[in-house]
Amino acid sequence: MQPTASLKTLLNDPRATMKLHALIADLRRRVQVLDFDLYEQEKRTGIFSVSDAAYPILARDQRARRNNLLVTITMLQRQLVEAAV
Repeated sequence: MQPTASLKTLLNDPRATMKLHALIADLRRRVQVLDFDLYEQEKRTGIFSVSDAAYPILARDQRARRNNLLVTITMLQRQLVEAAV
């Protein structure tokens, strides 16, 4: 990952900012797909509680990926706001 100072310089470029917005939008779509897949997996097994020992491993993995994407989206949005100031 690039240092924040270099990222701020890149974000002054309108094309780089536009690409970052497109990346955030793509990550949001992926989160939506994971949400749907996660719900389908839980519905198929009938187990909706993560604390249940029988909770599907695939659902655990999907939940972890979704959470990681949400953290990444938040971080990228923060960087956009900080660069705009």
